[in-house]
Amino acid sequence: MTHLRRASWITSLRTFLARLWPHPLPVAKKQRVMASIGAGLGLMITSLTSHWLLGEVNLWFVAPMGASAVLLFGLPNSPLAQPWSIVGGNLVAGVIGVTTAMYVPYPAVACGIAACLAIAVMFQLRCLHPPGGAVALTAILGGGGVQQLGYQFILSPVLLNSVCLAVLAIIFNNLAGRRYPHPLAANEPKTNSVALEVPITRNDLHQALENGQLLDVDEDDLQQLLQRAEEIARRRQQLPPQPLKRVS
Repeated sequence: MTHLRRASWITSLRTFLARLWPHPLPVAKKQRVMASIGAGLGLMITSLTSHWLLGEVNLWFVAPMGASAVLLFGLPNSPLAQPWSIVGGNLVAGVIGVTTAMYVPYPAVACGIAACLAIAVMFQLRCLHPPGGAVALTAILGGGGVQQLGYQFILSPVLLNSVCLAVLAIIFNNLAGRRYPHPLAANEPKTNSVALEVPITRNDLHQALENGQLLDVDEDDLQQLLQRAEEIARRRQQLPPQPLKRVS
């Protein structure tokens, strides 16, 4: 019995350790090249523009904007990488970070409060943007230079860099043949339902993902999502028809 428990524990440990090794990212090579070039150009032009307008080296540029560039050019179809996400998310995080730094004298406590409030407000305003967390923390931990700027830190460099990078992402992604901003407008035609006559395997999903842009979803999660959607569709089709309403 002890031997079986030990073998089971070793198997569980091996399985857990195997999960630490990531699967290859299913994305076309062309998309990898475009993401790398776009992020490099976007950061370079945004940095030069910011330096030209501010007239000095932007010490708070690299960290949040570098993370934003990965999303805007590497995952342009992600809800976290849309123009409103970077502009609204960084703006909200900047306001909360500066305000928290003014009224909470303990940096550790201020960081926790700022991150908590920033995430909650970004969710509410539909502008969740992970680099916004870095913006909020920079407003607290950026040192005397950031604290002297006060709310000016929100306008420049945060808002200035965010708008500049978002505009460049719109131009580059559309020139590269990507739909960006990614969500369809209300008046744009939506994809019709597709009746699948053959089962789809995980390998099929992997090959399909390799032929396009990088999606922020694992093949296993995508397969589970398709299975849940199929179950919902089956239940919907089994529901009794709704009675017709009389038109007066």
